[in-house]
Amino acid sequence: MSSSRRRTRLFGVTSAALAVSLLLSGCVSWFLPPESSTTSTPTDETVSPGFERFYQQVLEWANCGEALQCATAIAPMDWQNPEGDTIELALVRQPAQGNDRIGSLLVNPGGPGGSGFNFVSDSVDYATGEALQSQFDVVGFDPRGVNRSTSVSCYSDPEELDEYIYGMTPGERGSDEWIAAATEESADFAQRCLDETGALLGFVDTPSAARDLDMLRAALGDTTLNYLGYSYGTLLGQVYAELFPDKTGRLVLDGAVDPAASEFEMTKAQAQGFERALDAFLIDCVGASDCPFSGSTEQARATIGTLLDRLDTSPLASVDGRQLGSATMFTAIILPLYSQENWAYLRQLFTTVMKGDASIAFDLADNYNGRGPEGNYAENQTEAFVAINCLDARQPADSTRMRQQAADLAVAAPIFGPQMSYGDPGCANWPVEPKRERVAIAAPGAADMLVIGTTNDPATPYEWSQTVADNLRNGHLITYNGEGHTAYNKSNACVNSAVEEFLLNGVVPATDPDC
Repeated sequence: MSSSRRRTRLFGVTSAALAVSLLLSGCVSWFLPPESSTTSTPTDETVSPGFERFYQQVLEWANCGEALQCATAIAPMDWQNPEGDTIELALVRQPAQGNDRIGSLLVNPGGPGGSGFNFVSDSVDYATGEALQSQFDVVGFDPRGVNRSTSVSCYSDPEELDEYIYGMTPGERGSDEWIAAATEESADFAQRCLDETGALLGFVDTPSAARDLDMLRAALGDTTLNYLGYSYGTLLGQVYAELFPDKTGRLVLDGAVDPAASEFEMTKAQAQGFERALDAFLIDCVGASDCPFSGSTEQARATIGTLLDRLDTSPLASVDGRQLGSATMFTAIILPLYSQENWAYLRQLFTTVMKGDASIAFDLADNYNGRGPEGNYAENQTEAFVAINCLDARQPADSTRMRQQAADLAVAAPIFGPQMSYGDPGCANWPVEPKRERVAIAAPGAADMLVIGTTNDPATPYEWSQTVADNLRNGHLITYNGEGHTAYNKSNACVNSAVEEFLLNGVVPATDPDC
């Protein structure tokens, strides 16, 4: 018997852009186009010897779409060796549209591996509200290793990436055969990443990306960093504040990641989070005329569990020959759970799969994985996701520990827990050592930061935002009582007002407004 492949990517925190990826095909800006070309004047701050050419570089901006300008920055591959090799960082900005420009607002959508360039160029009106666009240059950037920046590459043939993401691993999940095969598959992927990417693979860690962020701040001419980070972008923001507390301006962390949580703690919390989101969907669905489930919500849960089990033993074939196992079905389920606006896709998904049709399941999974209709991958989000996660932390694929954790997950989240178990092989043989220590971040000396938590966020559970706000010396929690992943510009006026008053005017709520 073959079992659907584990999530070969460590299931981490996913880009906020996924929440609307089903709804957005690109937003057209209503603003007047900027000048055809311009330059940024870097700050005149004192820089450590050897880093002057990076902090003092002049960014040359050129038109790259309606109301958008693009530029390329240079950064050291290794921040400990500024005289060594360099990498490129891709930038896009929408210049401030009003007369009262504050400066730059750098935006990160999450991931890791999410493209900030595409987040701004394709959906700036989702990334930020009009009030922020009026007074800030909204700047998207691809972090090191990602997309248009000097990037991680593993498989040049999309069919090989298909096999890595969608393939079936022999044996029953958790068996000796399965663990051995999964470990071998991941080891092959890791070696291919090293062969194709070279030395960069050892320098796509979060602390290095935070140092890039400080360099970009200076090159853009901002004395302090104004930043809006979603999901994994909140971890990047926290690391920045820890490294550069005196350079923090106004930082907003939406859908916060707890930097001290272990891999298993994160996996368990997310499994429970997505299961709570599934329950919310089922409560809304059961009884409706277009709901594919009959009976109670508990009966619907049982039906979904049985369906996932059956797909491992009897996968459904897609028109292109790929097999729909439980892991791919799990991916298809969780994408619409990122936003209540996309729950209609879940109704369609379950209706079609229960009839033996895998087409919508693969449409959703492909959307999540960045796979185009012709089988191409426009971005390197899978490779970057794995590479960055494995540099942030990893542990060996110990079968005894994994089985104990799998049993715990099955109790904590009976439907999704099994799908998120046995993830250790993904990084067990990564060819470079981790760079980030998993510890709480206090960032003493940093300016006030807003931490936004959504009470039923499946990907970054609310408890993480509470913990982050408590640990940060100057963290302030904003609670959104609602569904979905992240809250700013997609929840209600209470959240939007708190964020915009803070970023525009530096106003910190006296207490959590409990939106």
